[in-house]
Amino acid sequence: MGANIKRLLGAAIIAIGSAAGAAADESLTFTSWGGTTQDAQKASWADKFESETKVKVLQDGPTDYGKLKAMVDSGAVGWDVVDVEPDFAYQAAKMGLLEPLDFSVIDRTDIDPRFVFDHGIGSFYFSFVLGYNPDALGGNAPTSWVDLFDIKKFPGKRTFYKWASPGVLEIALLADGVAPDKLYPLDLDRAFAKLDSIKSDILWWGGGAESQQQLASGEAPLGMFWNGRIYALQKDGAKVDAVWNQNLATADFLVVPKGSKNKAAAMKFIALATSAQGQADLANATAYAPINLKSEGLLNKDLVPLLPSKHAESQITLDLDYWAEHRDEISKRWYDWQAK
Repeated sequence: MGANIKRLLGAAIIAIGSAAGAAADESLTFTSWGGTTQDAQKASWADKFESETKVKVLQDGPTDYGKLKAMVDSGAVGWDVVDVEPDFAYQAAKMGLLEPLDFSVIDRTDIDPRFVFDHGIGSFYFSFVLGYNPDALGGNAPTSWVDLFDIKKFPGKRTFYKWASPGVLEIALLADGVAPDKLYPLDLDRAFAKLDSIKSDILWWGGGAESQQQLASGEAPLGMFWNGRIYALQKDGAKVDAVWNQNLATADFLVVPKGSKNKAAAMKFIALATSAQGQADLANATAYAPINLKSEGLLNKDLVPLLPSKHAESQITLDLDYWAEHRDEISKRWYDWQAK
């Protein structure tokens, strides 16, 4: 009798554990930056994943690095797949905040090697470009980052990304004459001195929608922008344009926070998102380039010339390893400088 009871209890425990595991994978939470990009990620990836797997994909955002770290530190992880900036992905991996990706589920064979490592894989590949509003500039068109710092030739406010991450400092150095192959290690004194020359004319944007509003309204007739945001404005009929000369290429990364309750489903979701079709679907919706090298044949033909991958001649790939190593020290100086 006692042995039978033990066997029954053991079977019950196993059944309960299996049910809990199944329940854990009945949903996952995808966190990104909101706006048109997350809308496209939902339509391109989440809706298809739900249809194919019957796993519900809950949407959250915007991405918050402090919140992600607090979740992991407390063991109460509510996010499963998170879209993060590249330097944070590398730094978070070194800090032990991320699960290693399961490349037996995620096929990395055809992924652009610039945008994949053990703990992260590209969400999409984009460039910072010099965007401008021709009407607000009186028909005068800039041609390089040098013009972004020329207040006399191009009067008015100019807008930059407000957060301490790859892009702004590199633009300042390029505008000051630094050769692309000599950017790293960044000469911070020189970069901040260049930014000082136009500091009173800078408007800051913290998200893509804000940057679009500033440009389309003419509040800031030129500045640095994610190329997909320029495309979205053009698609909506706004008269704006972009300069691709020395475009700065990088990628958002998809990561899985350490302690995700739905890790198995998260790996499957990332596998779909980074597949040739998943990347092509997102690229067709956003004009951000696919990180899967097999996606090109699946792209809308009229879109291909607008992708960063088609402007590689003068393209500069931002150094993510450098930023991961120096992110904290650069951030402190960046925010101290902004506050002055």
